[in-house]
Amino acid sequence: MQVQAKKTEEFYIKEEPFYQPVADEIKIFEAAYQQNLPILLKGPTGCGKTRFMEYMAWYLKKPLITVSCHDDLTASDLVGRYLIQGGNTIWVDGPLARAVRAGAICYLDEIVEARKDTMVVIHPLADDRRVLPMEKLGEIIEANDDFCLSISYNPGYQSVLKDLKQSTRQRFIALQFDYPAAEIEATIIATETGIDEATATNLVKFANMTRNLKGSGLEEGASTRLLVHAAKLMHSGIESTMAVHSAISQALTDDSDMLAAVNELCSSVF
Repeated sequence: MQVQAKKTEEFYIKEEPFYQPVADEIKIFEAAYQQNLPILLKGPTGCGKTRFMEYMAWYLKKPLITVSCHDDLTASDLVGRYLIQGGNTIWVDGPLARAVRAGAICYLDEIVEARKDTMVVIHPLADDRRVLPMEKLGEIIEANDDFCLSISYNPGYQSVLKDLKQSTRQRFIALQFDYPAAEIEATIIATETGIDEATATNLVKFANMTRNLKGSGLEEGASTRLLVHAAKLMHSGIESTMAVHSAISQALTDDSDMLAAVNELCSSVF
C-alpha cells in the first residue's frame, strides 16, 4: 500500500485579492493564526467571507484549500480514502489531511451543510491537540505548525437539523461578518467592476430595500456578490433594470408576486 502525497503549490493565492476591511478582522485573524487558534466566520451569504479568506491566505503567504460543504460530504471526503491504481492500492489524502500535513489553511465553507460525522473529524484539530485521526490508516497526524482550520456558516439558515453545536463553536475564535456600510459597499462594487460610483450607490440603495424585506417575503436580501454580478452586466452594456432583474431579482425569489414587488423597487431606483 502506498500513500500518495500531493503538493500544495496550486493553492497559493498569487495576486492580492481586493478586500476592503470593515473592522479589525484582519488583525484578529492574524493573531489567531499566530496562536494556532481555529477561526469561525459567520454572516449572511455573499457578504465577503470567502474573499476575506482568500485575502488572508495571500497576506499570510499560505496555501488555501477550500471545501464547499454539502449534504453528501463525508468524513472520508475530507480525510482521504484507498484507491486502486495500476493494480496497486494507494491511499489518497483528502483536502483536510493535505492541509494538515502541508501547513495550509483549510477553509470549510458552510460547515453546517456537511454530514454530522465531519464534526467528529474536525474537533481534535480545533482544540489543543491539533491532531487528525486517520482511522483507516491506523495513525494520528499532528498538524503542521503552519496549519490553520477555518470554517464558516450563515446563522440566518439555522434550524434544528442544521445548527452549529456549542461543542463545535466554543472551539473557535469567531468573526462576525455582515454587509458593509453603504459607502464601503459602493466602493467595493465600483472597484470590483469598474462601474461609476453613482451607479454603485444606486445598487446599494436597491440592495438595502430588498434586505428590509428579509422575513417578509424574502429569505435573504441582495448580497454584495449579487450586486457585483449586476454591476458586471451593466459594465458590459446591459441596461440597468435588465441587469438587476437578471442578476438580482431572479436570484432572490421565484414567487411571482414577490418578484413583481422587487422589480418595482428596482424601477424606483433605476
